[in-house]
Amino acid sequence: MPAMQASSNQSQPPLIDPFGRSISYLRVSVTDRCDFRCVYCMAEDMTFLPKRELLTLEELDRLCSAFIARGVRKLRLTGGEPLVRKNLMSLVESLSRHLKSGDLEELTLTTNGSQLARFAHDLARHGVKRVNVSLDTLDPDRFRAVTRCGEIGKVMEGIAAAQDAGLKVKINAVALRDVNEHAIPEMIEWAHGQNMDFTLIETMPLGDIDGDRTDQYLPLNTVRKRLEESYTLTDLPDRTGGPARYVKIEETGGRLGFITPLTHNFCESCNRVRVTCTGTLFMCLGQEDAADLRGPLRASEGDELLHRTIDEAISRKPKGHDFVIDRERAAPAVGRHMSVTGG
Repeated sequence: MPAMQASSNQSQPPLIDPFGRSISYLRVSVTDRCDFRCVYCMAEDMTFLPKRELLTLEELDRLCSAFIARGVRKLRLTGGEPLVRKNLMSLVESLSRHLKSGDLEELTLTTNGSQLARFAHDLARHGVKRVNVSLDTLDPDRFRAVTRCGEIGKVMEGIAAAQDAGLKVKINAVALRDVNEHAIPEMIEWAHGQNMDFTLIETMPLGDIDGDRTDQYLPLNTVRKRLEESYTLTDLPDRTGGPARYVKIEETGGRLGFITPLTHNFCESCNRVRVTCTGTLFMCLGQEDAADLRGPLRASEGDELLHRTIDEAISRKPKGHDFVIDRERAAPAVGRHMSVTGG
């Protein structure tokens, strides 16, 4: 895909939500497809969207550029698994013009690592400085059980390739009761030993997963208390643009993040919105309210209608989400799967 021209809407005002929060971080799902079927994310027999419903790479570029013109400074490509999207590197290459111009501070990627060995050097060549790799266990058999089909060896090859390419790698792990809860210290020490940050995430009640999330849910305040029995945790003011709260583990020298949508929501500082691979804008991960951006994108070659639609949507951004996981509310809080919205 040839690099597109810079947006002609640089004079557009920045995006400010009703609570005075600046929208400076956009997460864009480039596909709902994934080569894993993680037990907390998807049903085993998933039906993916028809390709005709997905935004083209050119449309994704135009949409991202419109948000950058409105003050978005950090852009994260997600999925599904973003690296299974055909010709994704052409989109990354095109978006890198915003890094070169200084309009965008950071272009990043969240991946399961399965395809990272193939693309790590291309990502680095196009200005990507760091990636998040989702990895919930170091045990090969348990990894295969959690992902239903993944091979941990490919992920490890991908992590090594990313580091060889000069990318900063952060490991994300969903904390799962009776799955990885007792191996969390081992994973932290492994990640810190490889000079990687490590972030724990509470499972989120999105989509039907063929199971009961109350059996999976592990509160991170419980995890932290357990860790404090063996480690010294020092709170840090660090922020990377996302919802994680960080501590330094004095014994390892590494950084540990906690993403806690249930035990301690992070809504007061929310600077994020998400766009799906079909062009649906979600102002909050934990709410169903959304706006269609595909229609305005395809209605005109100009971006005036697109900007009006974005403005109207941001004016409805809620103060916060209301995730709940309990036995009385077995149905997911939000019906769509995480792979549809983007991680």
